[in-house]
Parts: sequence; C-alpha cells; structure tokens
Amino acid sequence: MSTARGTARPSLTKSPNRLVATIFGVVYLLVGLLGFIVAGGGVGFIDTEGPLLLGIFQINHLHNVVHLLIGAALLIAGLSSVSAAKSVNGLVGAVYLLVGIVGFFIVDTAANILALNTADHFLHLVSAVVLLGVALGADKSARSVTA
Repeated sequence: MSTARGTARPSLTKSPNRLVATIFGVVYLLVGLLGFIVAGGGVGFIDTEGPLLLGIFQINHLHNVVHLLIGAALLIAGLSSVSAAKSVNGLVGAVYLLVGIVGFFIVDTAANILALNTADHFLHLVSAVVLLGVALGADKSARSVTA
C-alpha cells in the first residue's frame, strides 16, 4: 500500500507501532463507552470517587471522556501511518507514565478529578511501559548511521 507521497506504508501486522496503537485505541474507546454505561447519572463529572468499572477501576465522567479521547487519538494514528502511531504511542505512553506516578500521590485529595484508584495507577503504568516500549524500540529505520 502506498501513501500520497508514494512511500510504502507497512500493514498493521508489519508495524508494531500501528498494531499497538490500533489495539489500544479500540480498547480505550470501548472502556470509555462502557464507563458511561456503568457510571450512568449517579456520579458527577469530576467527582473524586465513582463507581467501579469491571469491579476494579474507579471512574467518573471526566475519566470516561479522557479514555474516549486517548482511544480516538491512538486509533486514528494506528490507522494512518507508522510515524503517527509512533508519535502518539510515545506521547500517550509518557502521559500515562506521569499519571501513573502522580496518581499515587493524589488518590485521597481533591486533585483526584479523574477518580483514580490504585488499580488505575498500575494499569496506567503498564500501558506506559507497553506504549513507550513500542514507540522507542519498534519500527526502527532500515538505515543505520555509522561512524
């Protein structure tokens, strides 16, 4: 398959960045939608506590919106190009690393506007490792620089 510039674009199965971005994108979109169903009208948009998604992950409506936005960004990047997928994987991975670490310190404070709990922190850290790992380690250019 070719892009408008005539350069080859690897299929999803041949690009780890495109594959991971697409899979994570679909998963985060589904999680965001499911979160709205679970939360219903019984939780405020930025409540610091909320119902449990899948019996484990605490959510509120802002948390659901964030999942939808991240899912959409990952899916769009995964379906577009290796460079887009690599960039978005790296950016989302870095943000999740930060959120995963900061989350431990804000969990019982008014700053917890995403209604994060310990399970969320660990999931964000695992997501960060996967996304950053693939962004930094996969789809390397075939050309190497020699001294």
